[in-house]
Amino acid sequence: MKIAIQLLIGLIAFLHLYFMWFEMFAWTTRGKKVFRQFPEDLFEPTRSLAANQGLYNGFLAAGLIWSFFITNEIWKTNVSLFFLICVTIAGIYGGLTATKKIFFIQALPAIFAITLLLLRM
Repeated sequence: MKIAIQLLIGLIAFLHLYFMWFEMFAWTTRGKKVFRQFPEDLFEPTRSLAANQGLYNGFLAAGLIWSFFITNEIWKTNVSLFFLICVTIAGIYGGLTATKKIFFIQALPAIFAITLLLLRM
């Protein structure tokens, strides 16, 4: 189960690194292809807002990656849980306020990882 948890945390960290890249560096290019319902003329004016959001996703990824380098199992579990709970809250909020798809892409994998971590304790 430990390997499954680490793989899931790694996947979630990778997703948040992708979100960071997308929102900070590809918002005005790739964003137009992904968010087709968003008016094209608003991508440039919202660039800094998206970059700020991307920065937060980078912090979430950094916290999850940090957990791989912690040797104390209790501390490692607590740090992992903290950042996974942050991801879950962000995913639930995004699912409620933006699109339900965010819940399934962001929150659900984190909830699954939290469940596995708690079952292992």
